[in-house]
Amino acid sequence: MDSVRSKDIQKDRSMDRSTSSGDDKLFVEHCKGVNGLERVILREVRGASVEVYLYGGQVTSWKNEYGEELLFVSSKATFKLPKAIRGGIPICFPQFGSHGSLEQHGFARNRMWSIDDDPPPFPTNTSNRAFIDLILKHSEEDVKIWPHRYEFRLRITLGPGGDLMLTSRIRNTNTDGKSFAFTFAYHTYFAVSDISEVRVEGLETLDYLDNLKGKERFTEQGDAITFESEVSVDKIYLSTPTKIAILDHERKRTFVLRKDGLPDAVVWNPWDKKAKAMTDFGDEEYKHMLCVEAACVEKPIVLKPGEEWRGRQEISTVPSSYCSGQLDPKKVFQSD
Repeated sequence: MDSVRSKDIQKDRSMDRSTSSGDDKLFVEHCKGVNGLERVILREVRGASVEVYLYGGQVTSWKNEYGEELLFVSSKATFKLPKAIRGGIPICFPQFGSHGSLEQHGFARNRMWSIDDDPPPFPTNTSNRAFIDLILKHSEEDVKIWPHRYEFRLRITLGPGGDLMLTSRIRNTNTDGKSFAFTFAYHTYFAVSDISEVRVEGLETLDYLDNLKGKERFTEQGDAITFESEVSVDKIYLSTPTKIAILDHERKRTFVLRKDGLPDAVVWNPWDKKAKAMTDFGDEEYKHMLCVEAACVEKPIVLKPGEEWRGRQEISTVPSSYCSGQLDPKKVFQSD
């Protein structure tokens, strides 16, 4: 099926789920973005929205019902192949970090994804009509640097309450009988008022690997993670809970990150020196962002031919009185 026809069918399907009780609001819109790149806009009736670029399969905007932007994208981000988009939610696959012959954080974040016209069944809540299914498959170029065949399916859903959900399904499609291993992260850039006014709860007392100290292992000592030391932070927390809270005191907002299939969590802020060294990042922008990433880094995922892995992240916002004492591990996810 040619790509134009594929998009037309997907748009028709989107329109099928775009009306309710006489409301003709468009829940899934296909349009052009920066530099003519294809993108999809998801909307809900209360006014929340999500922007997704097919380049990188990447969420680049998530706004609440008041139109407030909840994700950070650098003003210097390059929406141009082959550089990854700086901000939003880049997908790190088939590796997190940099080692071997693969580029930093793998290649999924700077490949063109396609709309998936025939996705496998997902648990579906009928009230969720704003979603898009994307797919990335191996190319012969990718096989040269990572000698495996795979299918990566990604569903991005905007819930009725404005929650943002990403569900990844990765399948080993090798025909040579070989297993493969990979690491993974949803590299989420949260927009915050001032990094010095932010604290992260849910990771206290846990062990972490410090990327700035040769991945040496330490134990978190504070009752929460704060950012007042004026140095960059790049830590991989291990065996983390299913929920993590990011409190923005100045904005009176708390992000709640729920995850499944992703045991680790990465916390990153470049601070001033590293910010100035990045060409696609503003010198002072580190003050207004924080990456907290649902990830699987310490122990790679191994798939035999035909096997599939699933990992999921859901992010929402609540009033900033939210605290870690309210984290209820029994209530991890609502269904899609």
